[in-house]
Amino acid sequence: MEQGRIVKALSGFYDVDLGGGRIVTCKARGRLRKEGTTPLVGDQALVENAMVQEILPRRNWFVRPAVANLDLLVLLASEVIPVTEPFLVDRITAIAGSQGVEVVIVVNKTDLSGEGELARVYRRAGYRVVCTSAVTGQGIEELRAMIAGKVVALSGNSGVGKSSILNRLAPSLCLPTGEVSDKLGRGRHTTRHIQLFSLPDGTYVADTPGFSSFDTEQMEVILKENLQYAFPDFAPFLGRCQFHDCAHLREPGCAVTEALARGEIEPSRYESYRRLYEIARDRKAWEK
Repeated sequence: MEQGRIVKALSGFYDVDLGGGRIVTCKARGRLRKEGTTPLVGDQALVENAMVQEILPRRNWFVRPAVANLDLLVLLASEVIPVTEPFLVDRITAIAGSQGVEVVIVVNKTDLSGEGELARVYRRAGYRVVCTSAVTGQGIEELRAMIAGKVVALSGNSGVGKSSILNRLAPSLCLPTGEVSDKLGRGRHTTRHIQLFSLPDGTYVADTPGFSSFDTEQMEVILKENLQYAFPDFAPFLGRCQFHDCAHLREPGCAVTEALARGEIEPSRYESYRRLYEIARDRKAWEK
């Protein structure tokens, strides 16, 4: 058997990069389906006779986008049509943080909007932020340096320019890009499946199907006990509450809500935490 990385998944077929320019298209062995294992783009797999025989242990994996073994998640957002809802950003960054995956937030279309509020909020929250324009090329080289040599997924709501940014990073790909719907205020999907593209510097980048804020219910739910650790801007205040099991909602002596009142935590970030806590409130460990 040979080991390789799954770089494309489409309709039950998987393209596996075996190195040296060799890519083989495979089906998954029936035993994997019986075990409830679905191969994901980014998986390290053992293949033989055009069959994925085994999926090697994953460092991390995500439901949406359906990728595994990421080094970095690049989350694209925009302050102009389509406008990215902060809750969507906060939910994705929290999920990535719970998996131990670093996030870089890219505020795109700055040729139309300037840097704006999103860049300020997330820099203050402790994330690396890059302001880009697929039109002018602003920030592209900075982003290229951040992702060099890593396995990266580009994610974000439809229409924010994921494929356009990827075309800037690797012009030879010539990926299709779409217009933003004037009626709906969000992009039309141009990426229909997940695929890892190999860049010349050893970087693998996944362009993933876009989604809107209405799709967030399909994402993973973090256990409420762990949610506080997925917000890096809460970190300086954790362990300083009056009660050790503080949920950071309405408890007296809560260091997090006190920091919020002093303006040390952004209101939009705290509101996202509150909403996510409500979603996770009835989530049990065995359901995860």
